Amino acid sequence: MRALVVTQNITVDGSIEMLADWFDPEGQGDQSDLLEELHRQDSRSDAFLTGRQTFEDLRSYWPKQSDDTSGITKYLNEVRKYVVSSTITDPQWENTTILSGDPVQQVQELKEQQGQDIVVTGSITLCHTLINAGLVDEYRLFVYPAVQGRGRRLFPDGFEVPWLRLLEARSFRSGVTYSRYRPE
Repeated sequence: MRALVVTQNITVDGSIEMLADWFDPEGQGDQSDLLEELHRQDSRSDAFLTGRQTFEDLRSYWPKQSDDTSGITKYLNEVRKYVVSSTITDPQWENTTILSGDPVQQVQELKEQQGQDIVVTGSITLCHTLINAGLVDEYRLFVYPAVQGRGRRLFPDGFEVPWLRLLEARSFRSGVTYSRYRPE
């Protein structure tokens, strides 16, 4: 069975909702070591899952980048994308499949297919649904050295995980830290 991996950019105070300028994938100084890690993870994934809002945000930006040296545009254009939406009928982005039914059932079916990791990022409402359904196999958190003081968090209110097992941790020159966890 494929692993469902939640990968999130998050502030020190736990916000994943980007209400301030704490995250800029192209303009935060030397990020070569961080990009290297992202590409390592991308090479282990063949499916990218998002909710409608995150999908539309990504679609309005990344495919339009013509001089992207980070490799993010290339990856997002080529990876098999799945967008959970009851309103989108034409994704207008190559390699995209719309999941318009029950997201829990459809993601479970994706997990049962042959392949590599399925990564979901952003998509706070979708993440909350998948977390509550017990479908998440791993959390990969990129913690940015910023305090936003507000915004939605990764885990839904009232949700408890007695213990997450740390699988990997490292820091980057930019001050971002990375931790990978598996629910026990």
